[in-house]
Amino acid sequence: MPELPEVETVRRGLDRYTLDREITGTEVLLPRTIASPDTPEEFDFGLQHTKIQNWHRRGKYLYAQLASTGTPQAAGWLGVHLRMTGQLLWVESQTEVHKHTRVRLFLGQDWEIRFIDQRTFGQMWWIPASKQPEQVMTGMGKLGPEPFDPAFSVDYLAGKLQKSQRNIKTVILDQTLVAGLGNIYADEALFLSKIHPSTPAGNLTKSQIELLRESAIQVLETSIEQGGTTFSNYLNVQGTNGNYGGMAWVYNRTNQPCRICKTPIEKIRLGGRGTHYCPQCQGSTLSV
Repeated sequence: MPELPEVETVRRGLDRYTLDREITGTEVLLPRTIASPDTPEEFDFGLQHTKIQNWHRRGKYLYAQLASTGTPQAAGWLGVHLRMTGQLLWVESQTEVHKHTRVRLFLGQDWEIRFIDQRTFGQMWWIPASKQPEQVMTGMGKLGPEPFDPAFSVDYLAGKLQKSQRNIKTVILDQTLVAGLGNIYADEALFLSKIHPSTPAGNLTKSQIELLRESAIQVLETSIEQGGTTFSNYLNVQGTNGNYGGMAWVYNRTNQPCRICKTPIEKIRLGGRGTHYCPQCQGSTLSV
């Protein structure tokens, strides 16, 4: 699933190519992709004669503020969640339509945004101007602070972790704790902070929590600089892979030597998620 760096990379690409372009129409090839309104026809009607003013990201959600180019009611918001395999591609309209294309947004005669989604879990919304995105994209209202937000402080994180006996890997994947941090970067942050992923969250010291926070921000910033991570489906809006995977510390490196100590990276399952760690650098749960 695309995580914060991948979604942020897509947002920046959409800002680069789609701003101030009028949406002249849509084609919905898979109706269930449209989470709101109720029908593809209403989705099309709401988006026609609007232009994209800017794109925002909240956690793993994308949403664009729209302005009217016609009647006053033709505005509002366009929302997207890529889920597991979603891609938003900026392509010339003459480009052959991929078999997993679910929605097409036409921006003039020559260019369009295509939502491609192999697993079909992704969603799109048109939200009228009378409502805010989080009122309709209800998952947004449950998100914790962004990792780069001052609200994601050491004190905040310590307060959330101190009473939990769940393993730290599972805890930091909770989107109500921190928005956008997913499986890849949780593994990477835990490695940099030298914390075993099975460690009960409430056992961490204040200094470990401070290092974990700093490490999470560091790996997210580095991945954004590299255009995100591509291990399967993720592409940026130009159809290009992300580059962070080639420099990952532990994620997807099972049995490969640790970049620090050369010990083979191990993989376990925690909370149903594959978890990569170095048994030497990250020690054991008993050391905390």
